[in-house]
Amino acid sequence: MRLPYFLAASLIFLVSASLSLVAAGYAVTKVEEASELAVRRALDLKGHDWAEVESDGLRVVLTGIAIDEATRFNALTAAGTEVDTSRVIDDMQVAPTRQLAAPRFSAEILRNDSGISIIGLIPASQDRSELIERLRRMDGDTVSDLMETADYPIPEGWDDALNYALEALTRLPRAKISASPGLVKITAIADSLREKERLEQSLTRAAPPSLRIGLSISAPRPVITPFTLRYLIDANGGQFDACSAQNEKARDAIVAAAKEAGLAGSFNCTIGLGVPSPRWPEAATLSIRALSKIGQGSVTISDADITLVAAQGTEAGVFDRVVGELENALPEVFALHAVLPKPETAESTGPPEFSTTRSPEGLVQMRGRLSNETSRDMADSFARAAFGSEQVYTATRIASDLPADWPVRVLAGLEALSLLHNGALTVTPDDVSLSGVSYDPDAKARIAGLLSEKLGDAKGFTLSITYQEPPKPADSLPDPELCEDQLAEVQASSKIAFEPGSATVAADSRDTVNQIAEILRECGPIRIEIQGHTDSQGREEMNQQLSQARAQSILNELRGRRIPTSSYSAVGYGETQPIADNDTEAGREENRRIEFRLIRPEPIANSETGLEALEAETETPEDAADTGAEDQ
Repeated sequence: MRLPYFLAASLIFLVSASLSLVAAGYAVTKVEEASELAVRRALDLKGHDWAEVESDGLRVVLTGIAIDEATRFNALTAAGTEVDTSRVIDDMQVAPTRQLAAPRFSAEILRNDSGISIIGLIPASQDRSELIERLRRMDGDTVSDLMETADYPIPEGWDDALNYALEALTRLPRAKISASPGLVKITAIADSLREKERLEQSLTRAAPPSLRIGLSISAPRPVITPFTLRYLIDANGGQFDACSAQNEKARDAIVAAAKEAGLAGSFNCTIGLGVPSPRWPEAATLSIRALSKIGQGSVTISDADITLVAAQGTEAGVFDRVVGELENALPEVFALHAVLPKPETAESTGPPEFSTTRSPEGLVQMRGRLSNETSRDMADSFARAAFGSEQVYTATRIASDLPADWPVRVLAGLEALSLLHNGALTVTPDDVSLSGVSYDPDAKARIAGLLSEKLGDAKGFTLSITYQEPPKPADSLPDPELCEDQLAEVQASSKIAFEPGSATVAADSRDTVNQIAEILRECGPIRIEIQGHTDSQGREEMNQQLSQARAQSILNELRGRRIPTSSYSAVGYGETQPIADNDTEAGREENRRIEFRLIRPEPIANSETGLEALEAETETPEDAADTGAEDQ
């Protein structure tokens, strides 16, 4: 059966149309894929991986968020190199412009004998007048305000930093303090090493736990006046009553000579300023060696005056020879006074004497002889001024046959006795003898220098002074490092444990937490970081969260035991700080821990601040000359 012509033609037409549509669709898909791949490759080569490419027929649609208008235009240009620009449809967006970053707020405060200066950039909302008023209350009206302001919100940590800087400044008469959000750097000068340690501990305790602090407190070399050295040799060997040197090299030379001369026991040789001559160590070593050749006695050097006193019974020929050699060898600036005591005679009835005792309770009794009423009133008034009017008992008598320098020797001895916690003073025509106990390790050297200066050349004195550690006040706080060691010791024997996978303290660890709480109660306001640590099992993010929760749990436990925790912080470190191998169960157990660490000051490098640069510009030539002289 043959199909009608009309149907056959229609069927052929439909088949041909279908094939054409399939071929056209395939061709369009290939064109779309080729265009999309080409454009994507071009964008990637130009670094526009943020842009998305989608083909729609002959059109190429670009989407995505460009960081700025120039980047968007550059992406369009890159796409136009592969397809006709009329086919590129721009649906890209430009990220909104971010607000300008706030400036870095900071304040640099300099305090010295001339007053207080402050320079820096502070928020406009800061109460500037109140800040200046706080500074004026520290140092009168001598406050130089060189600050600028910027109208931005007060950043986090700024108030804590500024308040702590002002609190620290009240304790430091000479300091440079730089305060910025979350950080305070302090550079200061202390009068002594003991004062330096006290300031560092005090400032560290006072800082909020969230605040980073840097401390650079120096204890400069003291100015020694007079520059004193006193060395004695007796039957027990040699010892220093006082030792001064201008540097380490000079000190080593003096100590080496003393060891050759029989130095026994401990000693302290102070390095300081004020040496009368660069040849001081040469004069000191020659004098010590000369005394060693004589045998026994003492040598005292006060600035450029040297007094060598031989022991009673020293052979005159040896004394004359050694003294002659020493006089010829000493540098020109030094003057030698040599004394050979006369031997005692059987007819000696004993010299006149003045004695004073000071008890550990502070009671002072004066007995013996004084030249006249004026001398007695003078000694009594001096003692009451030095020791307290209610503490002095005077029972002296007048004698007319005393040496002319007797009042000077008595007053010098009383002044030296006032530097001791307790002791005894004996004054005779030939000697001023002082013995006792001091809480100052440098007291013996200070007293030797004092008596050398007051008594003059060729005058002997005897010192027997013992140093004792001062008793700690009943309410004094223990050293922070000791607290940290005690906390570690408790955990070494009884570790804080938690319920598996939780921040709940295990029941058998409650006693450990109680022991830690008692230690922290005694330690007072120290800056402690409670650290939480985990092993490496599980996801890192979960371990971090668990360690933070456990550290916070311990902080809450301490608060529940009424421990002041304002200076504590809780920080979780997760698995980042292992102390053992996480591949073993024992190692993982060690890594699951709580640690108590002191928040210590950060070391800071010395750098010139804007305030110092400003002062350097205004420094006069005379000021610069004075500064140079002080540094020498």
